[in-house]
Amino acid sequence: MKARISVLTLGVADLERSVSFYRDGMGLATEGIIGTEYENGAVAFFRLQDGLQLALWPWASIAADTGLPAGGGTPGAFTIGHNVNSKTEVDQVMDQAAKAGAAIVKPPQQTFYGGYAGYFRDIDGHLWEVVWNPALSVEEYEA
Repeated sequence: MKARISVLTLGVADLERSVSFYRDGMGLATEGIIGTEYENGAVAFFRLQDGLQLALWPWASIAADTGLPAGGGTPGAFTIGHNVNSKTEVDQVMDQAAKAGAAIVKPPQQTFYGGYAGYFRDIDGHLWEVVWNPALSVEEYEA
């Protein structure tokens, strides 16, 4: 298998509320909810970088599509990393997330590897790490 991950889909309890969190609260661009004409088809996409998209899809729709029970999954089963260019930017993104309604799980602080990071849970419980790593350049991701 070649690594061709192009969409990261988050299951959500309330699609409109989650779209508002990411669009209005976190400032991610989207064309809004599409696919409402299909049963279990309503979804929202947010373009990230290099062809990667974040999708929000109701848990009930994921359950209908996969045949698995609906639910929020296991909190902390994985994290979504958002790398930034500075400690100040970590603080800014964490503040933006808190103002948008996220729960701060771990306030930004020095890391064991010399970086600076904090964690927040979005309104559906998905765990995000906002991190500045002195050994990585965000430009490497944007190239």
